[in-house]
Amino acid sequence: MTIRFKALPTDAVRALQRGGADAYGLMPERQISDGDGVPCRHCLKNVAAGEAYLVLAYRPFPELQPYAETGPIFLHAEECERAAEVELLPEMLESSDYIVRGYGKDDRIVYGSGGVIPTDAIAARAETLFKRDDIAYVHIRSARNNCYQCRIDRA
Repeated sequence: MTIRFKALPTDAVRALQRGGADAYGLMPERQISDGDGVPCRHCLKNVAAGEAYLVLAYRPFPELQPYAETGPIFLHAEECERAAEVELLPEMLESSDYIVRGYGKDDRIVYGSGGVIPTDAIAARAETLFKRDDIAYVHIRSARNNCYQCRIDRA
């Protein structure tokens, strides 16, 4: 089985970059990167020092429900190209470990699927989770702050 790391959809990102409201109905905050720990969820690269970025609330689920976590993410303030859907670990994942958690077709957490996984073992963990019929997709989240990083789907 192969997997694909998926960045945020371009249409949603462009709306935010052009002044659209975030998941809480607020305008994204604009800041300047110091080059350390500012991962863009669209190109899946870090925002370079001196570049502008947006801080906003994002909900990576299609509708509100008890498991639809909403939290802060970063995006390049200027348009960037969406990362290709490939099986290679995104360059922005620089931490030593991340939460890797499975979700069902109903967009709810599949209990027992989550864990803090070393970064170099994320792909293998996703492959293992996808052997289960109850896992529709996987999220990668910060192990320190639970911030959404990206999604993994079956190829």
